[in-house]
Amino acid sequence: MNDALPGTTASGLRRAWPRSVRARLALWFALGLLLVVSAYAAAVLVQVRDDLYEALDSQLEGDVALVTGWLRQAPAGDPSGLVMPMMSSSERTGGELPWLETWSGDGRRLSLAGPRPELPPMQGALASVQAGASSVRLSDGRRVRALVARATIGDRTIVVRVGRSEQAARHELQEFTAVLVFSLPLAFVIAAGAGYWLAGRALAPVSEMTARARRITAEHLEDRLPVEDPRDEFGQLATVINGALARLEHSFDTLRRFTADASHELRTPLTAIRSVGEIGLRERRSEADYREIVGSLLEEAERLTTLVDGLLMLSRADAGGIALRPIAVDLREVAQEVVADFGVLAEEKHQRLLVDGETEVLVSADRGTIRQALINLVDNAIKYSPDERTIVLRVARRDREVMIEVADDGPGIEPSHLPRIFDRFYRVDEARSRAAGGAGLGLSIARWAVEANGGRLTVESSPGQGSVFSIVLPVLERSSKENGHRAG
Repeated sequence: MNDALPGTTASGLRRAWPRSVRARLALWFALGLLLVVSAYAAAVLVQVRDDLYEALDSQLEGDVALVTGWLRQAPAGDPSGLVMPMMSSSERTGGELPWLETWSGDGRRLSLAGPRPELPPMQGALASVQAGASSVRLSDGRRVRALVARATIGDRTIVVRVGRSEQAARHELQEFTAVLVFSLPLAFVIAAGAGYWLAGRALAPVSEMTARARRITAEHLEDRLPVEDPRDEFGQLATVINGALARLEHSFDTLRRFTADASHELRTPLTAIRSVGEIGLRERRSEADYREIVGSLLEEAERLTTLVDGLLMLSRADAGGIALRPIAVDLREVAQEVVADFGVLAEEKHQRLLVDGETEVLVSADRGTIRQALINLVDNAIKYSPDERTIVLRVARRDREVMIEVADDGPGIEPSHLPRIFDRFYRVDEARSRAAGGAGLGLSIARWAVEANGGRLTVESSPGQGSVFSIVLPVLERSSKENGHRAG
Protein backbone atom coordinates (compact mmCIF):
# COMPACT_ATOMS: atom_id res chain seq x y z
CA MET A 1 0.00 0.00 0.00
CA ASN A 2 2.69 2.45 1.02
CA ASP A 3 4.76 1.65 -2.08
CA ALA A 4 1.90 2.71 -4.33
CA LEU A 5 1.37 6.07 -2.67
CA PRO A 6 4.35 7.95 -4.18
CA GLY A 7 3.52 6.80 -7.70
CA THR A 8 -0.13 7.60 -7.23
CA THR A 9 0.70 11.06 -5.91
CA ALA A 10 3.08 11.74 -8.81
CA SER A 11 0.48 10.50 -11.29
CA GLY A 12 -2.13 12.72 -9.69
CA LEU A 13 0.18 15.72 -9.94
CA ARG A 14 0.86 14.98 -13.60
CA ARG A 15 -2.87 14.80 -14.28
CA ALA A 16 -3.51 18.01 -12.34
CA TRP A 17 -0.75 19.91 -14.16
CA PRO A 18 -2.26 21.76 -17.15
CA ARG A 19 -1.43 20.35 -20.60
CA SER A 20 -1.87 23.65 -22.38
CA VAL A 21 1.36 25.59 -22.90
CA ARG A 22 -0.61 28.79 -22.49
CA ALA A 23 -1.98 27.67 -19.12
CA ARG A 24 1.45 26.45 -17.97
CA LEU A 25 3.06 29.75 -18.92
CA ALA A 26 0.34 31.64 -17.06
CA LEU A 27 0.78 29.42 -14.01
CA TRP A 28 4.55 29.77 -14.00
CA PHE A 29 4.21 33.53 -14.44
CA ALA A 30 1.77 33.75 -11.53
CA LEU A 31 3.93 31.54 -9.31
CA GLY A 32 7.04 33.52 -10.12
CA LEU A 33 5.29 36.81 -9.49
CA LEU A 34 3.82 35.44 -6.25
CA LEU A 35 7.30 34.41 -5.12
CA VAL A 36 8.72 37.84 -5.91
CA VAL A 37 5.82 39.67 -4.29
CA SER A 38 6.00 37.42 -1.22
CA ALA A 39 9.70 38.13 -0.81
CA TYR A 40 9.04 41.84 -1.26
CA ALA A 41 6.15 41.71 1.25
CA ALA A 42 8.34 39.91 3.78
CA ALA A 43 11.03 42.55 3.35
CA VAL A 44 8.47 45.35 3.74
CA LEU A 45 7.00 43.63 6.80
CA VAL A 46 10.43 43.46 8.43
CA GLN A 47 11.06 47.09 7.55
CA VAL A 48 7.70 48.20 8.97
CA ARG A 49 8.37 46.21 12.16
CA ASP A 50 11.79 47.86 12.51
CA ASP A 51 10.27 51.31 11.89
CA LEU A 52 7.56 50.74 14.52
CA TYR A 53 10.06 49.61 17.12
CA GLU A 54 12.42 52.44 16.21
CA ALA A 55 9.56 54.89 16.79
CA LEU A 56 8.80 53.20 20.10
CA ASP A 57 12.47 53.33 21.08
CA SER A 58 12.52 57.04 20.20
CA GLN A 59 9.60 57.58 22.57
CA LEU A 60 11.47 55.72 25.29
CA GLU A 61 14.57 57.82 24.67
CA GLY A 62 12.39 60.91 25.02
CA ASP A 63 11.05 59.51 28.29
CA VAL A 64 14.59 58.97 29.58
CA ALA A 65 15.54 62.51 28.54
CA LEU A 66 12.46 63.85 30.38
CA VAL A 67 13.31 61.87 33.52
CA THR A 68 16.94 62.89 33.60
CA GLY A 69 16.01 66.51 32.91
CA TRP A 70 13.51 66.53 35.76
CA LEU A 71 15.99 64.91 38.13
CA ARG A 72 18.60 67.52 37.33
CA GLN A 73 16.07 70.27 38.08
CA ALA A 74 14.57 68.68 41.24
CA PRO A 75 16.10 69.64 44.53
CA ALA A 76 18.85 67.18 45.41
CA GLY A 77 17.78 65.04 42.43
CA ASP A 78 14.71 63.82 44.25
CA PRO A 79 12.80 61.39 41.90
CA SER A 80 9.61 61.45 43.97
CA GLY A 81 7.93 64.03 41.72
CA LEU A 82 8.41 62.16 38.41
CA VAL A 83 4.86 60.79 38.16
CA MET A 84 3.18 64.03 37.10
CA PRO A 85 5.66 64.88 34.30
CA MET A 86 5.36 61.34 32.95
CA MET A 87 1.57 61.51 33.01
CA SER A 88 1.53 64.87 31.23
CA SER A 89 3.94 63.48 28.59
CA SER A 90 1.62 60.52 27.94
CA GLU A 91 -1.37 62.84 27.62
CA ARG A 92 0.45 64.98 25.06
CA THR A 93 1.47 61.94 22.93
CA GLY A 94 -1.93 60.27 23.31
CA GLY A 95 -0.34 57.07 24.57
CA GLU A 96 -0.63 54.87 27.62
CA LEU A 97 1.02 55.69 30.94
CA PRO A 98 4.62 54.47 30.74
CA TRP A 99 6.48 52.40 33.31
CA LEU A 100 9.26 54.22 35.22
CA GLU A 101 11.94 52.96 37.58
CA THR A 102 15.02 54.66 38.99
CA TRP A 103 17.80 52.90 40.85
CA SER A 104 20.80 54.13 42.76
CA GLY A 105 24.26 52.89 42.02
CA ASP A 106 24.22 50.67 45.11
CA GLY A 107 21.07 48.85 43.95
CA ARG A 108 18.36 50.70 45.86
CA ARG A 109 15.14 51.48 44.04
CA LEU A 110 14.58 55.21 44.20
CA SER A 111 11.20 55.52 42.48
CA LEU A 112 8.52 53.38 40.82
CA ALA A 113 5.62 54.61 38.71
CA GLY A 114 3.32 53.28 36.01
CA PRO A 115 0.46 50.82 35.53
CA ARG A 116 0.20 47.37 37.06
CA PRO A 117 1.71 44.84 36.98
CA GLU A 118 5.25 46.05 37.40
CA LEU A 119 8.11 45.44 35.00
CA PRO A 120 9.94 42.17 35.64
CA PRO A 121 13.11 42.54 37.70
CA MET A 122 16.37 43.16 35.88
CA GLN A 123 18.62 40.12 35.58
CA GLY A 124 22.02 40.14 37.33
CA ALA A 125 23.77 42.77 39.35
CA LEU A 126 22.72 46.34 38.67
CA ALA A 127 26.27 47.36 37.82
CA SER A 128 26.45 44.73 35.06
CA VAL A 129 23.12 45.55 33.40
CA GLN A 130 23.65 46.62 29.78
CA ALA A 131 22.07 49.85 28.63
CA GLY A 132 19.71 49.58 25.65
CA ALA A 133 16.18 48.65 24.60
CA SER A 134 14.63 45.19 24.78
CA SER A 135 11.20 43.56 24.84
CA VAL A 136 9.98 42.05 28.12
CA ARG A 137 6.84 40.16 29.04
CA LEU A 138 4.72 41.13 32.07
CA SER A 139 3.13 38.64 34.42
CA ASP A 140 -0.24 39.07 32.67
CA GLY A 141 1.27 38.19 29.29
CA ARG A 142 1.50 41.68 27.84
CA ARG A 143 4.70 42.68 26.04
CA VAL A 144 6.46 45.89 26.94
CA ARG A 145 9.37 47.65 25.30
CA ALA A 146 11.85 48.67 28.04
CA LEU A 147 14.85 50.99 27.77
CA VAL A 148 17.65 50.99 30.34
CA ALA A 149 19.94 54.05 30.59
CA ARG A 150 22.50 55.43 33.03
CA ALA A 151 22.50 59.09 34.03
CA THR A 152 24.73 61.23 36.27
CA ILE A 153 22.81 63.49 38.60
CA GLY A 154 25.15 65.72 40.56
CA ASP A 155 27.71 63.38 41.98
CA ARG A 156 25.47 60.33 41.76
CA THR A 157 25.01 57.74 39.01
CA ILE A 158 21.56 56.37 38.71
CA VAL A 159 19.94 53.75 36.45
CA VAL A 160 16.71 54.71 34.69
CA ARG A 161 14.39 52.12 33.16
CA VAL A 162 11.33 53.23 31.25
CA GLY A 163 8.88 51.06 29.40
CA ARG A 164 5.94 51.42 27.02
CA SER A 165 3.41 48.87 25.86
CA GLU A 166 3.99 47.23 22.48
CA GLN A 167 0.27 46.71 21.96
CA ALA A 168 -0.23 49.59 19.53
CA ALA A 169 2.83 48.68 17.47
CA ARG A 170 1.94 45.00 17.43
CA HIS A 171 -1.68 45.78 16.50
CA GLU A 172 -0.52 47.93 13.60
CA LEU A 173 1.89 45.21 12.52
CA GLN A 174 -0.85 42.58 12.64
CA GLU A 175 -3.15 44.74 10.52
CA PHE A 176 -0.42 45.24 7.95
CA THR A 177 0.32 41.49 7.93
CA ALA A 178 -3.38 40.70 7.43
CA VAL A 179 -3.51 43.06 4.46
CA LEU A 180 -0.52 41.31 2.91
CA VAL A 181 -1.88 37.82 3.55
CA PHE A 182 -5.25 38.61 1.98
CA SER A 183 -3.76 40.56 -0.94
CA LEU A 184 -1.29 37.85 -2.03
CA PRO A 185 -3.98 35.39 -3.27
CA LEU A 186 -5.66 38.26 -5.10
CA ALA A 187 -2.32 39.18 -6.66
CA PHE A 188 -1.85 35.53 -7.70
CA VAL A 189 -5.25 35.44 -9.41
CA ILE A 190 -4.64 38.75 -11.17
CA ALA A 191 -1.15 37.63 -12.24
CA ALA A 192 -2.52 34.31 -13.55
CA GLY A 193 -5.19 36.11 -15.56
CA ALA A 194 -2.70 38.63 -16.92
CA GLY A 195 -0.22 35.85 -17.66
CA TYR A 196 -2.88 33.84 -19.48
CA TRP A 197 -3.76 36.86 -21.60
CA LEU A 198 -0.11 37.70 -22.32
CA ALA A 199 0.68 34.06 -23.12
CA GLY A 200 -2.25 34.02 -25.54
CA ARG A 201 -0.89 37.11 -27.28
CA ALA A 202 2.63 35.70 -27.36
CA LEU A 203 1.52 32.26 -28.63
CA ALA A 204 -0.86 33.64 -31.25
CA PRO A 205 1.71 32.99 -34.05
CA VAL A 206 1.93 29.36 -32.93
CA SER A 207 -1.84 28.96 -33.20
CA GLU A 208 -1.76 30.47 -36.66
CA MET A 209 1.12 28.23 -37.70
CA THR A 210 -0.72 25.19 -36.32
CA ALA A 211 -3.86 26.03 -38.29
CA ARG A 212 -1.84 26.56 -41.46
CA ALA A 213 0.19 23.38 -40.92
CA ARG A 214 -3.02 21.30 -40.69
CA ARG A 215 -3.85 22.36 -44.24
CA ILE A 216 -0.48 21.26 -45.63
CA THR A 217 -0.72 17.80 -47.21
CA ALA A 218 1.18 15.84 -49.84
CA GLU A 219 -1.10 17.45 -52.46
CA HIS A 220 -0.56 20.99 -51.13
CA LEU A 221 3.12 21.15 -50.25
CA GLU A 222 3.38 24.58 -51.83
CA ASP A 223 1.75 26.15 -48.75
CA ARG A 224 4.04 27.77 -46.19
CA LEU A 225 3.76 28.82 -42.57
CA PRO A 226 3.25 32.54 -41.87
CA VAL A 227 6.32 34.47 -40.71
CA GLU A 228 5.46 37.67 -38.86
CA ASP A 229 8.97 38.57 -37.74
CA PRO A 230 11.87 36.42 -39.00
CA ARG A 231 14.10 37.75 -36.20
CA ASP A 232 12.17 36.36 -33.23
CA GLU A 233 12.03 32.72 -32.09
CA PHE A 234 8.69 31.93 -33.73
CA GLY A 235 9.79 33.56 -36.96
CA GLN A 236 13.01 31.55 -36.97
CA LEU A 237 11.07 28.35 -36.29
CA ALA A 238 8.62 29.09 -39.10
CA THR A 239 11.51 29.90 -41.44
CA VAL A 240 13.22 26.60 -40.67
CA ILE A 241 9.97 24.67 -41.14
CA ASN A 242 9.31 26.49 -44.41
CA GLY A 243 12.78 25.52 -45.59
CA ALA A 244 12.06 21.91 -44.68
CA LEU A 245 8.73 22.10 -46.53
CA ALA A 246 10.49 23.52 -49.59
CA ARG A 247 12.99 20.65 -49.55
CA LEU A 248 10.16 18.19 -49.00
CA GLU A 249 8.21 19.65 -51.89
CA HIS A 250 11.28 19.38 -54.12
CA SER A 251 11.81 15.78 -53.00
CA PHE A 252 8.16 14.92 -53.70
CA ASP A 253 8.36 16.52 -57.13
CA THR A 254 11.55 14.63 -57.86
CA LEU A 255 10.00 11.40 -56.64
CA ARG A 256 6.87 11.90 -58.73
CA ARG A 257 8.93 12.72 -61.79
CA PHE A 258 11.25 9.80 -61.11
CA THR A 259 8.33 7.41 -60.65
CA ALA A 260 6.61 8.62 -63.81
CA ASP A 261 9.84 8.47 -65.84
CA ALA A 262 10.74 5.05 -64.46
CA SER A 263 7.26 3.72 -65.26
CA HIS A 264 7.51 5.12 -68.77
CA GLU A 265 11.00 3.73 -69.32
CA LEU A 266 10.00 0.29 -68.02
CA ARG A 267 6.88 0.27 -70.14
CA THR A 268 8.82 0.79 -73.38
CA PRO A 269 10.92 -2.44 -73.33
CA LEU A 270 8.04 -4.41 -71.84
CA THR A 271 5.74 -3.23 -74.64
CA ALA A 272 8.40 -4.12 -77.21
CA ILE A 273 8.86 -7.61 -75.71
CA ARG A 274 5.11 -8.18 -75.69
CA SER A 275 4.71 -6.95 -79.28
CA VAL A 276 7.57 -9.07 -80.61
CA GLY A 277 6.21 -12.12 -78.79
CA GLU A 278 2.68 -11.61 -80.11
CA ILE A 279 3.99 -11.21 -83.65
CA GLY A 280 6.04 -14.38 -83.32
CA LEU A 281 3.00 -16.39 -82.20
CA ARG A 282 0.60 -15.29 -84.92
CA GLU A 283 1.83 -17.80 -87.50
CA ARG A 284 4.33 -20.54 -88.05
CA ARG A 285 7.73 -19.22 -89.07
CA SER A 286 11.08 -20.48 -90.18
CA GLU A 287 13.96 -21.13 -87.81
CA ALA A 288 15.74 -18.01 -89.03
CA ASP A 289 12.68 -15.86 -88.31
CA TYR A 290 12.38 -17.34 -84.85
CA ARG A 291 16.06 -16.68 -84.17
CA GLU A 292 15.55 -13.07 -85.21
CA ILE A 293 12.50 -12.77 -82.93
CA VAL A 294 14.38 -14.31 -79.99
CA GLY A 295 17.29 -11.97 -80.68
CA SER A 296 14.95 -8.97 -80.52
CA LEU A 297 13.48 -10.27 -77.28
CA LEU A 298 16.95 -10.67 -75.80
CA GLU A 299 17.91 -7.18 -76.93
CA GLU A 300 14.87 -5.65 -75.21
CA ALA A 301 15.47 -7.84 -72.15
CA GLU A 302 19.05 -6.57 -72.01
CA ARG A 303 17.82 -2.99 -72.22
CA LEU A 304 15.32 -3.71 -69.45
CA THR A 305 18.02 -5.33 -67.31
CA THR A 306 20.31 -2.35 -67.77
CA LEU A 307 17.51 0.02 -66.78
CA VAL A 308 16.57 -2.00 -63.68
CA ASP A 309 20.23 -2.28 -62.63
CA GLY A 310 20.59 1.49 -62.93
CA LEU A 311 17.45 2.11 -60.91
CA LEU A 312 18.55 -0.31 -58.21
CA MET A 313 21.97 1.29 -58.01
CA LEU A 314 20.54 4.80 -57.65
CA SER A 315 18.02 3.56 -55.08
CA ARG A 316 20.76 1.95 -53.01
CA ALA A 317 22.88 5.08 -53.38
CA ASP A 318 20.03 7.31 -52.14
CA ALA A 319 19.51 4.99 -49.16
CA GLY A 320 23.25 4.93 -48.35
CA GLY A 321 23.39 1.19 -49.01
CA ILE A 322 26.56 1.24 -51.11
CA ALA A 323 29.72 0.96 -49.03
CA LEU A 324 32.76 2.67 -50.50
CA ARG A 325 36.31 1.46 -49.88
CA PRO A 326 38.70 4.28 -50.71
CA ILE A 327 42.24 3.32 -51.72
CA ALA A 328 45.03 4.98 -53.67
CA VAL A 329 43.84 5.01 -57.29
CA ASP A 330 45.92 5.99 -60.36
CA LEU A 331 43.46 7.83 -62.61
CA ARG A 332 45.57 7.36 -65.73
CA GLU A 333 45.63 3.63 -65.11
CA VAL A 334 41.86 3.55 -64.74
CA ALA A 335 41.46 5.61 -67.93
CA GLN A 336 43.64 3.16 -69.85
CA GLU A 337 41.55 0.23 -68.58
CA VAL A 338 38.32 1.88 -69.73
CA VAL A 339 39.83 2.66 -73.15
CA ALA A 340 40.85 -0.97 -73.51
CA ASP A 341 37.32 -2.15 -72.61
CA PHE A 342 35.67 0.19 -75.16
CA GLY A 343 38.20 -0.37 -77.93
CA VAL A 344 35.99 -2.79 -79.89
CA LEU A 345 32.91 -0.55 -79.59
CA ALA A 346 34.90 2.46 -80.80
CA GLU A 347 36.32 0.50 -83.75
CA GLU A 348 32.77 -0.27 -84.95
CA LYS A 349 32.33 3.48 -85.51
CA HIS A 350 35.94 3.94 -86.67
CA GLN A 351 36.62 6.16 -83.66
CA ARG A 352 39.87 6.56 -81.74
CA LEU A 353 40.21 6.55 -77.95
CA LEU A 354 43.31 8.30 -76.59
CA VAL A 355 44.68 8.78 -73.05
CA ASP A 356 46.78 11.89 -72.58
CA GLY A 357 48.26 13.88 -69.71
CA GLU A 358 50.28 13.21 -66.58
CA THR A 359 51.23 9.80 -65.26
CA GLU A 360 50.95 8.34 -61.75
CA VAL A 361 48.39 10.86 -60.57
CA LEU A 362 46.82 9.33 -57.48
CA VAL A 363 43.58 10.05 -55.65
CA SER A 364 41.94 8.43 -52.64
CA ALA A 365 38.70 6.92 -53.95
CA ASP A 366 36.69 3.76 -54.40
CA ARG A 367 38.11 2.29 -57.59
CA GLY A 368 34.91 0.59 -58.69
CA THR A 369 32.68 3.65 -58.49
CA ILE A 370 35.23 5.94 -60.18
CA ARG A 371 35.66 3.38 -62.96
CA GLN A 372 31.86 3.19 -63.36
CA ALA A 373 31.63 6.98 -63.67
CA LEU A 374 34.35 7.01 -66.32
CA ILE A 375 32.69 4.12 -68.19
CA ASN A 376 29.40 6.02 -68.39
CA LEU A 377 31.13 9.17 -69.68
CA VAL A 378 33.12 7.28 -72.35
CA ASP A 379 30.03 5.30 -73.37
CA ASN A 380 28.09 8.55 -73.90
CA ALA A 381 31.00 10.05 -75.84
CA ILE A 382 31.12 7.05 -78.21
CA LYS A 383 27.32 7.06 -78.70
CA TYR A 384 26.99 10.73 -79.55
CA SER A 385 30.26 11.33 -81.43
CA PRO A 386 30.14 10.93 -85.23
CA ASP A 387 32.11 8.19 -86.96
CA GLU A 388 35.87 8.57 -87.52
CA ARG A 389 36.31 11.03 -84.66
CA THR A 390 38.76 11.05 -81.74
CA ILE A 391 37.74 10.90 -78.07
CA VAL A 392 40.44 12.06 -75.65
CA LEU A 393 40.75 11.17 -71.96
CA ARG A 394 43.08 13.79 -70.49
CA VAL A 395 44.55 13.52 -66.97
CA ALA A 396 45.89 16.71 -65.34
CA ARG A 397 46.79 18.05 -61.91
CA ARG A 398 45.86 21.56 -60.79
CA ASP A 399 47.06 22.69 -57.37
CA ARG A 400 45.54 20.23 -54.87
CA GLU A 401 43.08 18.67 -57.30
CA VAL A 402 43.26 16.05 -60.03
CA MET A 403 41.12 16.29 -63.16
CA ILE A 404 40.30 13.69 -65.80
CA GLU A 405 38.49 15.05 -68.83
CA VAL A 406 36.49 13.15 -71.44
CA ALA A 407 36.41 15.33 -74.60
CA ASP A 408 34.38 14.37 -77.67
CA ASP A 409 33.54 15.89 -81.05
CA GLY A 410 29.81 15.30 -80.76
CA PRO A 411 26.96 17.69 -81.56
CA GLY A 412 27.33 19.51 -78.25
CA ILE A 413 24.61 20.55 -75.84
CA GLU A 414 22.40 23.60 -75.89
CA PRO A 415 22.91 25.94 -72.89
CA SER A 416 19.26 25.49 -71.85
CA HIS A 417 19.87 21.78 -71.29
CA LEU A 418 23.08 22.07 -69.24
CA PRO A 419 21.42 22.72 -65.81
CA ARG A 420 19.48 19.43 -66.08
CA ILE A 421 21.96 17.27 -67.93
CA PHE A 422 22.64 15.17 -64.80
CA ASP A 423 18.98 14.68 -63.83
CA ARG A 424 17.62 11.16 -63.93
CA PHE A 425 15.88 10.16 -67.19
CA TYR A 426 16.67 13.52 -68.72
CA ARG A 427 17.55 13.40 -72.40
CA VAL A 428 18.71 16.22 -74.62
CA ASP A 429 17.41 14.41 -77.74
CA GLU A 430 14.63 12.01 -76.74
CA ALA A 431 14.37 10.10 -80.02
CA ARG A 432 18.11 9.81 -80.54
CA SER A 433 18.72 8.65 -76.97
CA ARG A 434 16.16 5.87 -77.24
CA ALA A 435 17.57 4.75 -80.54
CA ALA A 436 21.01 4.50 -78.94
CA GLY A 437 19.58 2.41 -76.11
CA GLY A 438 20.10 4.94 -73.34
CA ALA A 439 17.76 5.23 -70.38
CA GLY A 440 18.90 8.65 -69.19
CA LEU A 441 20.57 7.29 -66.03
CA GLY A 442 24.23 7.14 -67.05
CA LEU A 443 25.13 10.72 -66.16
CA SER A 444 23.13 10.56 -62.91
CA ILE A 445 25.06 7.47 -61.85
CA ALA A 446 28.33 9.11 -62.87
CA ARG A 447 27.60 12.23 -60.82
CA TRP A 448 26.69 10.15 -57.76
CA ALA A 449 29.86 8.08 -58.11
CA VAL A 450 32.09 11.17 -58.28
CA GLU A 451 30.35 13.07 -55.47
CA ALA A 452 30.36 9.97 -53.23
CA ASN A 453 34.16 10.08 -53.45
CA GLY A 454 34.38 13.73 -52.48
CA GLY A 455 34.69 15.11 -55.99
CA ARG A 456 32.55 16.92 -58.52
CA LEU A 457 31.46 16.31 -62.11
CA THR A 458 31.21 19.28 -64.48
CA VAL A 459 30.44 19.77 -68.17
CA GLU A 460 31.42 22.36 -70.74
CA SER A 461 29.67 22.23 -74.08
CA SER A 462 28.59 24.35 -77.01
CA PRO A 463 26.36 23.36 -79.93
CA GLY A 464 28.45 21.96 -82.81
CA GLN A 465 31.71 22.03 -80.81
CA GLY A 466 31.50 18.85 -78.74
CA SER A 467 31.43 18.40 -74.98
CA VAL A 468 34.00 18.08 -72.20
CA PHE A 469 33.00 16.21 -69.04
CA SER A 470 35.44 16.67 -66.15
CA ILE A 471 35.86 14.51 -63.05
CA VAL A 472 37.63 16.54 -60.33
CA LEU A 473 38.95 14.83 -57.17
CA PRO A 474 41.27 15.89 -54.33
CA VAL A 475 44.88 14.85 -54.91
CA LEU A 476 46.40 12.20 -52.66
CA GLU A 477 49.37 13.48 -50.61
CA ARG A 478 52.69 11.65 -50.56
CA SER A 479 52.27 10.05 -47.13
CA SER A 480 48.81 8.87 -48.15
CA LYS A 481 50.23 7.46 -51.41
CA GLU A 482 52.67 5.29 -49.50
CA ASN A 483 49.97 4.05 -47.14
CA GLY A 484 47.69 3.33 -50.10
CA HIS A 485 50.40 1.32 -51.86
CA ARG A 486 51.04 -0.69 -48.70
CA ALA A 487 47.31 -1.35 -48.32
CA GLY A 488 47.07 -2.45 -51.94
